[in-house]
Amino acid sequence: MPKDTKMQIDEPDESLKDADIDESLYSRQLYVLGHEAMKRMGASHVLIVGLKGLGVEIAKNIALAGVKSLTLFDPAPAAIADLSSQFFLHPDDIGKPRASVTVPRLAELNAYTPISLHPSNDLTSDLNSLKRYQVVVLTATPLKDQLAIASYCHDHGIYVVIADTFGLFGSIFTDFGKNFQVTDPDGRDPKTGIVANIDEEGLVTALDDTRHDLEDGDYVTFSEVQGMEKLNATEPRRITSKSPYTFSIGDVSGLGEYKTGGIFTQVKMPKTIDFEPMTDQLNRPKLFGMDSAKPGRPQQLHIGFQALHAFAENHGAKFPRPHNDEDAAEVLKHASSIADSGEGKIKLDEHVIKELSYQAQGDLNPMAAFFGGIAAQEVLKSVSGKFGPIEQWLYFDSLESLPTSSRRSEDLCKPLDTRYDGQIAVFGKEFHEKLTNVNQFLVGAGAIGCEMLKNWAMIGLATGSKGRISVTDMDAIEKSNLNRQFLFRPKDVGKLKSDCAAEAVQAMNRDLKGKIDTMRDEVGEGTEHVFNEDFWEGLDGVTNALDNIKARTYVDRRCVFFRKPLLESGTLGTMGNTQVVLPRITESYSSTQDAPEKSFPTCTLRNFPNSIEHTIAWARDIFEMYFAQQPENVNQYLTQPKYIEHTLKQAGNEKATLQSIKDYLVTEKPLSFEDCIVWARHQFESHYNNQIQQLLYNFPKDSTTSTGQPFWSGPKRAPDPLRFDTNNETHMSFVVAAANLHAFNFGINSKDSTEDQYKKVLDGMIIPEFSPNPAVKIQANDNEPDPNAQPSGSGFDDNAELSKLVSSLPSPQTLAGFRLTPIEFEKDDDANHHIDFITAASNLRADNYSIATADRHRTKFIAGKIIPAIATTTALVTGLVVLELYKIIDGKEGIEQYKCAFLNTALPNFSFGEPLPSEKGKYMGKDGQVTFDLLWDRFEVPDIPLTEFIRHFEEKGLTITMVSSGVSLLYASFYAPSKVKDRLPLKMSDLVETVSKKPIPAHQKNVIFEVTAEDQTENDVEVPYVMVKLDK
Repeated sequence: MPKDTKMQIDEPDESLKDADIDESLYSRQLYVLGHEAMKRMGASHVLIVGLKGLGVEIAKNIALAGVKSLTLFDPAPAAIADLSSQFFLHPDDIGKPRASVTVPRLAELNAYTPISLHPSNDLTSDLNSLKRYQVVVLTATPLKDQLAIASYCHDHGIYVVIADTFGLFGSIFTDFGKNFQVTDPDGRDPKTGIVANIDEEGLVTALDDTRHDLEDGDYVTFSEVQGMEKLNATEPRRITSKSPYTFSIGDVSGLGEYKTGGIFTQVKMPKTIDFEPMTDQLNRPKLFGMDSAKPGRPQQLHIGFQALHAFAENHGAKFPRPHNDEDAAEVLKHASSIADSGEGKIKLDEHVIKELSYQAQGDLNPMAAFFGGIAAQEVLKSVSGKFGPIEQWLYFDSLESLPTSSRRSEDLCKPLDTRYDGQIAVFGKEFHEKLTNVNQFLVGAGAIGCEMLKNWAMIGLATGSKGRISVTDMDAIEKSNLNRQFLFRPKDVGKLKSDCAAEAVQAMNRDLKGKIDTMRDEVGEGTEHVFNEDFWEGLDGVTNALDNIKARTYVDRRCVFFRKPLLESGTLGTMGNTQVVLPRITESYSSTQDAPEKSFPTCTLRNFPNSIEHTIAWARDIFEMYFAQQPENVNQYLTQPKYIEHTLKQAGNEKATLQSIKDYLVTEKPLSFEDCIVWARHQFESHYNNQIQQLLYNFPKDSTTSTGQPFWSGPKRAPDPLRFDTNNETHMSFVVAAANLHAFNFGINSKDSTEDQYKKVLDGMIIPEFSPNPAVKIQANDNEPDPNAQPSGSGFDDNAELSKLVSSLPSPQTLAGFRLTPIEFEKDDDANHHIDFITAASNLRADNYSIATADRHRTKFIAGKIIPAIATTTALVTGLVVLELYKIIDGKEGIEQYKCAFLNTALPNFSFGEPLPSEKGKYMGKDGQVTFDLLWDRFEVPDIPLTEFIRHFEEKGLTITMVSSGVSLLYASFYAPSKVKDRLPLKMSDLVETVSKKPIPAHQKNVIFEVTAEDQTENDVEVPYVMVKLDK
């Protein structure tokens, strides 16, 4: 095959439809890659060479992602040191071929990815055997073999990914051949917006100063443009951004004169990349920059890695001995020779080359996890064409992770014939001993939690006599978890995550037996008796593996209070981040806030949607109203003796609530499933015909605003009523889902319903013609007052209409024992009709307003607020976290030695930076200026009377003007003497209980007080909070 031939991937079978992808398993990954990319992956054959730690990490990630077949090659016998990072090897496997032992264990991860052995004992002697693969991945392979295999693959249109790790160093090389097409370079959703104007020069202005978020070189198409209609049919136009709100599309002559309307939509244009073969790239490397704090490091490592291979070729495939100066000198000599023979003169960093030699036999699981995640993602990019690939070399090191509080020497780093030899080779046995006696708390055992526990098991964390791991997760395992939470198997579905994860990693490393405490408690205010002060005080550190801000914030606050280091991380599809929180050094997770969740104006959702996101949000609200809130209101009416007098009066929507209760208990109470079908059909008529007719009655399509502008313009799209049609799939989907959910509320059996039953009921219904009501008022925009809002000060008891409604309700006593079953929204059960209802309800509303509909998959993503996830990102982020854990255990105090990471493998982009320091404050004390840490510092005093408390701070030069605890104000300088007199003698704990009228919980050993004070300058100053230690 000629060199410029594009590799042909097995095209998916014609019969392959979206439904052939198991969405219950792959749902979170589908939201990262999409159906087309996954179908291409599902037609691809991948070979992985080398099954040490790095190779098995890549294999694990690809198996979870799903390819047509995954083949392994590594006939070498497993050694004890391989267990440093190869989590599918056990001590019993020593001496057995690595690949053959790994195959059955890897096969458990995904039934859709068959795993097999490559039928050969030597790749280079039979290169033609590689033709069956679309991608070949090389790890732990000599450089001369890399070159031979990569050259063959380049010539035959086979994609190549080569990865290596040596201790705290790693590299990746990619070659996807000539004319490689990237169909979606960044993976972001196409940007879209509403057009306000297009002038004669082709300058497009977005509506209402809305940012278009486009960049120079992006392409857009147009639709619904009036006056310049020809623009709607043109090919994608290349834009130039002129401002955040305007962009140019170039020459628009001959397209007409713009009048109004229009939507622009970004079009992802394919990108073609020519990769060079490895033989050329070795001498003229295209280096991908990763860590901007280390300029020139990639060039050093490019030479250093070649020097290591040269050393190994001269020493029977053995790399330099750990921390051996003689071997390091030889590696440096090879490096100097390579540098001198290169085109550009590179001055070697001898320290880096020496460390590379020292660590060449090092094998660290976090490095394998990091590079395994990146390499696997490159494999997926190659076969799917999704996301931008690495071009073509990537190098990374984490030398900052080397210990400074523990010694390293050839004697301390030599092999001890243990499973940890790969780690000891890098850090030495003294630091390894430190790792084994750590007490670490893992909050969450989901995707990141599983990867974290695997890393901890491989590095031997907490395996010593004083070591302990605590892990908590309140969730049970679901099928969708299996795609990325690799410690779980199908047999584990329904079991507790914390229990199964702990059991799995104890099987990986038997040294962890009896060292893991598992819990199912949420870490929050309600469990402070479980995670009490003794628990927190006994920890050396905390690692978060959570997926929500509330829980992260709480754990962060506890870590600040107990002054414990916290490792924080998160992923969102191909994006990930890590954060290190260090007591008295850095800011905390809560020091910065994420952007608030996007919300839509009520008026837009209610009457004027213009995007599918609006209709999905509306449908989600309708679901909640019909099937959760209204049934709950009925239950409250039936169970709370004074519901109407108390609860209802406070709600502010008495009439609507009473009417819905009457509907559910009287007017529309179903007695059979047929009644539920009737109810569903009436809801269709109400929402998609009657309400739309009423809206158009109030605001006809030709109506204008007070300024003379068309009312239905800009973001307002004029709707059209729908006529129900039993032959329309969406119409019927709405009725089926709504009827089943309504039946569930009332406990009516719907399992035996048939299509004929639905049609018989529907055909027998007579739907009355709708006549708009002239008295109905509709809010035109959110700036106007709601004309239907209840007037302030209106009396409930005086309203005759409401009283009439109340009198029409059946007495709760006559319905003793009757209850409805409110529905709790569950997005991942495909048989419960929840997503079916929301999809149909949203798409019908989209049909009303001529908005492009969304399939069930996209609707589920938006309505369920699903966080897209893929195993590759999880693995590499966790690897970075553990590299920071090494530093924390070493006790490093310099903030510059730590790294926070922000990455996006889709672009690809990796950014590293120091954590931000915590903010400092100061006040003027009696002995001069006092500086303190606003986040981490506090005053600690015993449980003394308020009098002594005030005097204590006077001695520090602070005059207390106010003392509070929680919501209770305990003391203020402006209080009358008579009020203060009784409080001054009370102990601080008694004072809190007296004022709050609540006892201090028995498990609580301290009370927090906030004080305001004046310093010696008689100015108010910010001071730390006060912790009073109780006598317990």
